[in-house]
Amino acid sequence: MPRARGEGVMRLHEFQAKSLLAGHGIDVPEGRVALTPEDASAIARDLGGEGFAVKAQIRSGGRGKAGAVRIVRTPDEVATTARLLLGQAFVTSQTGPDGAKAHSVLVERAVTAPRSLYLSLSIDAARAETVLLAGAEGGEDIEERVHAGEMRLERLHLTSDQEIKDDEALALGLRLSLSGTQLREFASLLQRLTSAFSSLDATLIEINPLMLTRDRTFVAADAKIIIDDNALFRQPELAALREEQEDNEGERVAQNRQLNYIQMDGDIGLVANGAGLGLATLDMVHAANGRPANFMDIRTTATSLDVAYGFSLLLNNPAVRSILVNVHGGGMQPCDTIADGLGIAMRRTGRRLPTVVRLAGNNAEYARFRFANFGCRVIDRPDMWSAATRAVEEARIAGTRP
Repeated sequence: MPRARGEGVMRLHEFQAKSLLAGHGIDVPEGRVALTPEDASAIARDLGGEGFAVKAQIRSGGRGKAGAVRIVRTPDEVATTARLLLGQAFVTSQTGPDGAKAHSVLVERAVTAPRSLYLSLSIDAARAETVLLAGAEGGEDIEERVHAGEMRLERLHLTSDQEIKDDEALALGLRLSLSGTQLREFASLLQRLTSAFSSLDATLIEINPLMLTRDRTFVAADAKIIIDDNALFRQPELAALREEQEDNEGERVAQNRQLNYIQMDGDIGLVANGAGLGLATLDMVHAANGRPANFMDIRTTATSLDVAYGFSLLLNNPAVRSILVNVHGGGMQPCDTIADGLGIAMRRTGRRLPTVVRLAGNNAEYARFRFANFGCRVIDRPDMWSAATRAVEEARIAGTRP
């Protein structure tokens, strides 16, 4: 549901997120991480009982649909399942076409419960507030179910100190049809969750599903946490969780291509030169009710081939339906370098998407000539807002085509 915004975020694995939540008094299933099938089987034997969840650890939602989460009965089945999951690349709506490879699995005692809920905390940048979303049902396809009118998410904007008042927590629980001890425990859970969000410098904490067990306790069956990268200087223990070998391959290569690139889960590819301009472009698309597929800042040292690699990341992503190019040519990065990069990428990939451009500064007119030379039919807009709204509209139109 809520998405990480902008540059500089660190996505945690599920097992890391759960460890942090447990440290703030939030119940999570008993389990441990395994790197081999033998370790996975041994963990299951230590846990005991029958019924285990084996989960490939990749930093992406939608793992269930991709087959990255399996429920099995015995330690032997845990080993067999781990052998299938480890080393496999899973493609979800958030990974791009190459998917994300699982280097570890989380083995947990399976949790059964008569009811599950949805819960998340995120940052509303437009209002500079923390937003709490809660749903009376949890599980996959939350966003699609909300858009289809099949379920409703309750929304609560928190105060500047990111604390939730007791009466607000209780009122929210009532709207979710909780009562008695369930209601009091839910209010307490929200207090612990908002405390964790603040102390961790998080931009997103999402618990889905939040299981309500038969003994009326809440258990975070799955969890996602995203940390503000800019706050890691005061979070050394979180900085240590970063595992460069498992970062998105495209993001890693982009760094060597003079691009600051972060993949997101929207359908509008963004290209800008300059971190400030890139963030402003991101905010414009959000304000126009669009969903950015990425953040991209082209450094002044990037060549046309470097830029072509960045455009290729967008063109090779099947989720991207339109591209927004917002460029101000400077002395070291003229607009025609960006135009050449798009032309090269389109020829290499063979894919053409509705591309909205806003050009200003050095060689802007020559860039328009280069677009035409490459056969790139771009939609030229005079300002940032009209460019952003047009890119959002093009993505919407493309999404309605069969």
